[in-house]
Amino acid sequence: MLGILVLAVVVLAPTIAAFAQQRAQLAELKAAVSAQEEEVQRLRDERERWNDETFIVTQARERLYYVMPGEVSYLVIDDRDAAAKTDETTAVSAEVTESKGDWMRTLLDSVMTAGLAPEAGATDAPASDAPATTAPTGAPATEDGR
Repeated sequence: MLGILVLAVVVLAPTIAAFAQQRAQLAELKAAVSAQEEEVQRLRDERERWNDETFIVTQARERLYYVMPGEVSYLVIDDRDAAAKTDETTAVSAEVTESKGDWMRTLLDSVMTAGLAPEAGATDAPASDAPATTAPTGAPATEDGR
């Protein structure tokens, strides 16, 4: 009886191993088919989007910088230095935060600073009515100050 059992194991072992291998291969193929079906569905959805006039106009504006007749297009180039640019890797919080600033005091300080600032054309030295250059002692002064 033990011999028949050993003989059965020896005969059936390769068959069971082949069966398990074929099942694994079948599972892999089903996963590949499922992935391809999802890709086909994604491509169908994209094809449907390209049938929409609004989508086409949007893509032309974003990708090719096209504008409608009569519109003016402005291309803004970010020319700030690297230190002034925001770090794009930092996460943006979705929560609203409240700053603890006194906006009235800040407004008043801003108005006072703007009001007390010197004029753009004014210089720090006081202006005098005398000519900028004077003639040497004993020499007659000319109209242009030489």
